[in-house]
Amino acid sequence: MSQLDWGVLVGTIAFIVLYGVWKTRKTSNMSSFLKAGNTERWWMMGLSVMATQASAITFLSTPGQAFADGMRFIQFYFGLPLAMVVLSITAIPIYYRLKVYTAYEYLENRFDLKTRSLAALLFLLQRGLSTGITIYAPAIILSAILGWNLTGTILFIGIVVTFYTVVGGSKAVSQTQRLQMAVMLGGMVAAAVVVVQMLPAQVGFSEAMVVAGKLGKLNLVDLSFNPNDRYNLWSGLIGGFFLALSYFGTDQSQVGRYLGGETIAQSRLGLLMNGLVKVPMQFLILLVGVLVFVFYQFYQPPLYFNQQQATKVMATQDAPAWQTLETQSQAAFLQKRDATLALVAAHQNQDQAGIAQATQQAQAAEVQQKQLRASAQELVKTHNSGVDLKDTDYVFLTFVTQQLPRGLVGLLLAVVLCAAMGSTASAFSSLASTTVVDVYKRSVNKNGSETHYVKASRWFTIGWGAVSIFFALFASQLENLIQAVNILGSLFYGTILGVFVAAFYFKRLHGNAVFWAAVLTQFLIFLLYYTTEIAYLWYNLIGCFLVVIIGYLLEPLLPKSKPSIGEKEAVG
Repeated sequence: MSQLDWGVLVGTIAFIVLYGVWKTRKTSNMSSFLKAGNTERWWMMGLSVMATQASAITFLSTPGQAFADGMRFIQFYFGLPLAMVVLSITAIPIYYRLKVYTAYEYLENRFDLKTRSLAALLFLLQRGLSTGITIYAPAIILSAILGWNLTGTILFIGIVVTFYTVVGGSKAVSQTQRLQMAVMLGGMVAAAVVVVQMLPAQVGFSEAMVVAGKLGKLNLVDLSFNPNDRYNLWSGLIGGFFLALSYFGTDQSQVGRYLGGETIAQSRLGLLMNGLVKVPMQFLILLVGVLVFVFYQFYQPPLYFNQQQATKVMATQDAPAWQTLETQSQAAFLQKRDATLALVAAHQNQDQAGIAQATQQAQAAEVQQKQLRASAQELVKTHNSGVDLKDTDYVFLTFVTQQLPRGLVGLLLAVVLCAAMGSTASAFSSLASTTVVDVYKRSVNKNGSETHYVKASRWFTIGWGAVSIFFALFASQLENLIQAVNILGSLFYGTILGVFVAAFYFKRLHGNAVFWAAVLTQFLIFLLYYTTEIAYLWYNLIGCFLVVIIGYLLEPLLPKSKPSIGEKEAVG
């Protein structure tokens, strides 16, 4: 990296961190530390909600997902806008009426302590593990591409985020996330514009979209119904809807963002803003990945984007085999480039026969390149059986560091680190608030002072930061990283959502039945994951329905537990 890139990167990160610390340096009570003092405006909450979900994995893995698999991942978000409407109508008013610090407080009011504790425990387990991944993901890729020390990168991200979250709590998270979102969105727009400008002179944006479409990358909607297919219209609308309900309605990392609103109306507008803006934002990020794919139709791509692993193979006895693959890959690329240029020319001349012929040739060359990449993956596997062979997470940063002009490289790296910091800070804040409110204050020390609980929150923030850093240091490579986080969430979110759906909408269900229904459901979800090929988005729907159904089956068999406030807080 050039000195200009280092200056942009360090300056951006330092300004955001120092700004957040300065703005929240006087935070001293529970309301300010855990709910930002209920001073957040709707647009601030909307940006904070989006920044919490938009981890570094979003900006590293999603473009790579589009590069390899096209735009169909966008269907994952189709159920989100409707979920925001449902939560705005049902969940937010209940949370505000009860003046809760966490979503799980409501469960004791509606059911009993053990149900509240179970939901909080499932959240802490899922969020604690996934936060380790959100730290590990950018660290492993940055270290591989830039040569940064992996341990040092993990420690830097974890310690910096822990520092400003400890100082300012939820308010510091919100203050920094506004700036982080500005950097992230601005950086991705700049990347999209620059990629188009770097294409050959005769190839503009419209021609790039034609190339992408003919090579199968603009597959936005798949109407087929296949429960084993992760991304189609139905899994997105139904499974994605239930995942969004659970994530935004019951996950404290998100609930904590909009509980800090000035009023119910402000919180509702913040969630609705997320519903309106999130899908276009993900479309932009996927589009950048598609544009990078088009770029590599005209310029030679690496045989294998994880250059660290490629270098290892070149240092072994298989170096000649690797060089042979690179030679063959270059020949396949030249064929594909010529075919793609012919496709562009035929499109501009409205030559349908030429378009069909050039498309067929480009597709054949693409198949050949994929076969060569598969052979390269086998060589990598031979010398490192534990590495993730899918190198799509490395595509975008490889492009950024090798192709973009100075200054913009530093900005795009700042995008990745800002995303890592924003989502990690929300996670630390939510883990600390859930631990203090739902465990420590409720069951360990019920009579502490306001100052004591703020101090405890800061110590638990440090503790969860250490746990997440530890997990990140010892995490092994997973499948595509954004999928790994979503799979982990789906294994737990369905059960948690089922508990809240039972609380909100089913007055006849009581705590004992719901508690044991949730325990059985979580066991069944794990069983399905390990024994079937059902796409992970469906676990959210399955888990939710199982909790309600099993709850009704158990209700007449178990004694009724008494809620702290009563069933009047159920919606229907």
